[in-house]
Amino acid sequence: MKTSWRTASLVATAVSVLALTTACGQENAAAPASAAQNVGATTAAGGYGSSATDTGNGYGADSNQGAGSRAPAGKLTVASNADLGSVLTDGAGVTLYRFDSDTANPPKSSCDGDCATTWPPVPADDASAGAGIDKALLGEVTRTDGTKQLTVGGWPAYRYAKDANPGDVNGQGVGGKWFALAPNGKKASLSAVPGLSVRKDGKLGDIVVDKNGMTVYRFLKDKAWPKSVSNCTGACLEKWPAVAPVRTEDTEGVQKKGLMGFTRPDGVKQMTVNCWPIYTFSGDKTPGDTNGQGVGGTWYAVSPDGKPVGAPGK
Repeated sequence: MKTSWRTASLVATAVSVLALTTACGQENAAAPASAAQNVGATTAAGGYGSSATDTGNGYGADSNQGAGSRAPAGKLTVASNADLGSVLTDGAGVTLYRFDSDTANPPKSSCDGDCATTWPPVPADDASAGAGIDKALLGEVTRTDGTKQLTVGGWPAYRYAKDANPGDVNGQGVGGKWFALAPNGKKASLSAVPGLSVRKDGKLGDIVVDKNGMTVYRFLKDKAWPKSVSNCTGACLEKWPAVAPVRTEDTEGVQKKGLMGFTRPDGVKQMTVNCWPIYTFSGDKTPGDTNGQGVGGTWYAVSPDGKPVGAPGK
């Protein structure tokens, strides 16, 4: 029987926009503060995943579940989840988890026996970092049975026996101790992910990404001075969606000067970096994609100081 779920209600708090004269001649950035997170299943005995309605081994899955769970991790990927933001998955797209009873410094797994049947440890063999993942965060820990388990940011990584399909996050919040992994080893959570942050791309270097890990771009035909002006309208805006304003304190690694929002003539509120309007690209399907780089010779990824990465003469 499937574990019952409790979904946290969406909290919408109106945040007033304070109109101030700025270096860009626009209002100070402000955005609605909201929280939407699926916090998982009913608290379990031992924190391993069972509930009052579960039958079987008492750890949230019958002992015959999770066959083939020792499959190699392969190239790790980053998936986008509406409730959790960026979630770490294995090469097959299966969600990876961390356990609060473990430790990251030093790495140590506290999940053995029936727990490890419900939450199969991810083998360290052949695990590699895909786009959007810092390979320096990948490591391994030796388990009590002598096998090597993958660690991410020091935290041992697991799969969940009740995740039947790629993208499932049925293990999120189980027992109040199991959580989907973010690409940096932290717990995946929209509230924990900055609205704008910096990612190191293998080809482009440091570039700005949004809260879902999607690459942020600049349009060379836009203007920043004396005020922010977007020249991407109509069909252009459908292909290159404007990044909504985020609070300055909800950013990480991005230059604070000129970091604000403005209101476009069409009424859409858009974020700027160093007063330049920023966008995402509809052709980018997963975090780490940079398919918009150089398009038309006018679209370029954004560096932390707002410059267009790789643009001629910039």
